[in-house]
Amino acid sequence: MVTVLFVCVENSCRSQMAEGFAQKLGKGILKAYSAGSRPSGTVNPMAISVMSEEGIDISNQGSKGFNQLPVKKFNYVITLGCKDICPFVSAEEHIEWNIDDPKGGSVELFRRVRDDVRSRVADLVDGLLKKDR
Repeated sequence: MVTVLFVCVENSCRSQMAEGFAQKLGKGILKAYSAGSRPSGTVNPMAISVMSEEGIDISNQGSKGFNQLPVKKFNYVITLGCKDICPFVSAEEHIEWNIDDPKGGSVELFRRVRDDVRSRVADLVDGLLKKDR
């Protein structure tokens, strides 16, 4: 099973959405985790709300730091716009998705970010399926 870590600064919006989509779209293909360089300790309520519109419940996911992860080496580490703030995490491949942080933004911004994250996670899963053939 492929392991993927999604990283953003607070682990409250973007990386939580990515973890939720990856768990749904990549079921049986990958194991998804998320963490933040400065975790807020909570998942943003607006992120929970817009993900529920897609039928994905992330309300039980927690905002966490790297030391709370059960895995220490990943196949992929995907940062979602935190650039130099995110520390190095051991992985076979590092990928940067430069996605705007919706924190403090409108519900429309959260939806745009959610849709962008969904599209990128779907592409990742499709790529993994093609590699597996």
